[in-house]
Amino acid sequence: MIPFSILDLSQISEGGTVSDALANSARMAQAAEAAGYHRYWLAEHHGMPAIASAATAIVIAHVGQATKTIRIGSGGIMLPNHSPLVIAEQFGTLEALFPGRVDLGLGRAPGTDMMTARALRRNMDSGVDSFPNDVVELQALMDAPDENQRILAVPGMNAKVPIWLLGSSLYSAQLAAQLGLPYAFASHFAPELLFEALHIYRSRFQPSEHLEKPHTVVGVMGVAADSDAEAEFLYTSMQQSFANLRRNVRKPFPKPSYDAIADLSPEESAMIDHMLRYAMVGSSATIAKRLTAFLDQTQADELIISMPIHDIEARLRSLELFAALQPKLRAAA
Repeated sequence: MIPFSILDLSQISEGGTVSDALANSARMAQAAEAAGYHRYWLAEHHGMPAIASAATAIVIAHVGQATKTIRIGSGGIMLPNHSPLVIAEQFGTLEALFPGRVDLGLGRAPGTDMMTARALRRNMDSGVDSFPNDVVELQALMDAPDENQRILAVPGMNAKVPIWLLGSSLYSAQLAAQLGLPYAFASHFAPELLFEALHIYRSRFQPSEHLEKPHTVVGVMGVAADSDAEAEFLYTSMQQSFANLRRNVRKPFPKPSYDAIADLSPEESAMIDHMLRYAMVGSSATIAKRLTAFLDQTQADELIISMPIHDIEARLRSLELFAALQPKLRAAA
């Protein structure tokens, strides 16, 4: 049975607060654990009034404290924003707090606009892509230190937190294959290069001490409800959110509204339909058909689901409905 996991942006819903968003993340993580989900990942974004997970390691600790067994981690940490030493210390601390449960997913994008990225205090002017070297340095800092190693991550050294590479282009697919690391593709918002990236990763994979054979995760937006009509209505929140992103309108995650969707331009509608090509929206029966085809096409080892639903109770219902699909998909396979 293919594992299902959750990607949470700790969304700040219209009419809610950051405190509400963080409390909802804890509730979602507890529900995901009870329903048998494999991982619960949080993502680093900055300067976005709809997302409360900017201090990602802290929010991971928050959901870790609320749960007992589910794997927790980042999907991902945007490594160009940080020194490898800082991330080694943060995730070494998480591993000490929640032994054997922590994943470290790494992305290469800043997770924000360039002005905010500069405010995060990393050097943006060198013109040299240091991501591959930073990944290798981070691995070394969380491994057993050499005898004469002068820079130590404490906590961090000997933590050996599993590292994943995340991406929406071919770059991280190539690097993950070269380093022998597991790979997650962001098909939930960037579908264009999904199959090419998976092919490159699998065909070029080099076994390593971390991983013997390729391991892939694919992402989808998921809005499940008791009827297609209800799910489609709930999904209008995500459609509005993507339109706001295109317009550079910064506001909390919007309430569902067909009227707001009707105001989208044809160009905006086309953009949203393209970016959310693999969104799974509908009743259990509707989603089962689409999801079966998607997993058959990608041959992914895991599925990670982001549930962009304004109301927390509806989000929890969606989580429950997706979990119930796992045995049905196994029977179909």
